[in-house]
Amino acid sequence: MLTVKSIRENLPHKAQEISCRLREFENVIRNASEETIFEELVFCIFTAGTSAKMGLKALCSVKNILANASEDELREKLRGIYRFPNIRSKHVIHTRDYLTHHYGLRLRPLLLSFENSTERRDFFALNKEIKGLGFKEASHFLRNVGFRGYAILDKHILQCLFELGVTESAQAPNSRSKYIEIENKFKKFSERNGFDFDEMDLFLWSEKTGEILK
Repeated sequence: MLTVKSIRENLPHKAQEISCRLREFENVIRNASEETIFEELVFCIFTAGTSAKMGLKALCSVKNILANASEDELREKLRGIYRFPNIRSKHVIHTRDYLTHHYGLRLRPLLLSFENSTERRDFFALNKEIKGLGFKEASHFLRNVGFRGYAILDKHILQCLFELGVTESAQAPNSRSKYIEIENKFKKFSERNGFDFDEMDLFLWSEKTGEILK
């Protein structure tokens, strides 16, 4: 069972690796190519309903054709190695075409154009033309390209928050308001105990998975 005491004992052993990973994320929005930023978006579409490892495997299989592939081509690349080749191929191509048509697939200026973090996430989580992203996946994408202050409320984080008494259950939020409510409770818990919120998200995930991935 996870406790504040166990966090204080174990966090120092992972602090350097976690800080390094957060700096890697920040480097994406500062220096990465537009192709890399889009790949991060696709990765987060692929992780929905699966896992980070499966998302990475799927991304690696289509990375070299993402810019121009048809839905059929993407599906064939994913078939046999990914759990949802049909629907996620459709999601990726629709999203790519929408972002290309409206923004030239230039995500950096788009990401930097929002007035605040709430508008930024709402754009990706609530936009009906961006397929396959809910609040968890949108938060994941924004964190992975260098924006702080977003909780990735997957089953591992939710279980940790329940064990810590931050929430009354480990049930996934089913609305925007519920997501933000749990996220705010997580932020208050981190602040109250002197933990960095963004570091804590990675740390808790690693406690359940044994890895500091992305």
